[in-house]
Amino acid sequence: MTREVGIRGEMIRLGELLKLAGIAGTGGEAKALLASTAVLVNGEPDSRRGRQLRAGDEVQVGEERLRVVA
Repeated sequence: MTREVGIRGEMIRLGELLKLAGIAGTGGEAKALLASTAVLVNGEPDSRRGRQLRAGDEVQVGEERLRVVA
């Protein structure tokens, strides 16, 4: 099941999305998570905390699936 995460602006960075969704509590936790866990952005591996995401992008962290919505 995919959980939708709403954003206010046009884009959000991957680290901020992980915090907003409650997957990471801080930026440091997000950085450690990205370094140690396979994170897929639109089906492709990505470990860049600063990766820009826009509405429609999908992120998978383990069993958790997130979809960015405006």
